[in-house]
Amino acid sequence: MTDFVPEPGLTVLRVVGAVSGAAVSLVYLLPKSRREAATRFATGLACGLIFGPSAGLWIARQAGLGDVLSPHEMLLTGSAAASLSAWWVLGALVRIAGRYGGPKGL
Repeated sequence: MTDFVPEPGLTVLRVVGAVSGAAVSLVYLLPKSRREAATRFATGLACGLIFGPSAGLWIARQAGLGDVLSPHEMLLTGSAAASLSAWWVLGALVRIAGRYGGPKGL
């Protein structure tokens, strides 16, 4: 079995992208409690780290920028987009669940 050890710079880009996406999403949908903020931030960070490379590649291909963007730019963009999407979707789902009888105050 081979070891998969990513380049440290790529890991930093994943983290920066994921944190940036989570931070920007605060502008769109503010959390109602600290617990909701922590849950959504952790989810956004995890999704940005896990799905960042795939999301960046998909975005670059859809926008026709695959030849223009560097792999580092695609990774940063993908991590931010995956984090932003996860944060916003989770926040919306929590609000919908609360409105229709789900757990309140998450």
